[in-house]
Amino acid sequence: MIETVVDSIRVSLVTQHRVVLLKEVHGDRHLPIWIGPFEAEAIAMALQGVTPARPLPYDLLRTVIDELGAEIREVAVTDLSQEIFYARIVLTMNGRTIEIDSRPSDAIALAVRAKVPIYVDDSVMERAGVRLEEEAENETEIEPPEIERVESEEQISEADLSIFREVIESLDLDDLDKK
Repeated sequence: MIETVVDSIRVSLVTQHRVVLLKEVHGDRHLPIWIGPFEAEAIAMALQGVTPARPLPYDLLRTVIDELGAEIREVAVTDLSQEIFYARIVLTMNGRTIEIDSRPSDAIALAVRAKVPIYVDDSVMERAGVRLEEEAENETEIEPPEIERVESEEQISEADLSIFREVIESLDLDDLDKK
């Protein structure tokens, strides 16, 4: 498993679709995962330390887990099948480990609230991870980063990746830490 952090949430100005970019802690690959607008907002709020007036579903879930005496240990993006990512929320309770199936966006929203590690299975990162070229330090105009393919044993067709490239290249680079 590869430990990651939420690098940014980006929005396509054309389609208004959101993508969360998980970045390797000890590497330079990013894992782009498409998420819904409500999940994107929930993740962004937690990262920015914004407390909603009323609990969001992720706040409620965290409270229920705490009240039941369980502890959120980590979340993991565990699989990629037919262009769909799968995740698990790992809890401990009374000395036993419990793994709960989850959408990655929900697991990430919970992880940033609980401040627990976010892992990505090696095979998922090998198949869907990308390297983003560094932006020039003195650029005055923000342009989308170029994406290069991460080599893996399993070949992914250029047609499969073209959808990701087109959208990532059209994204607004308004990173969370700049707000």
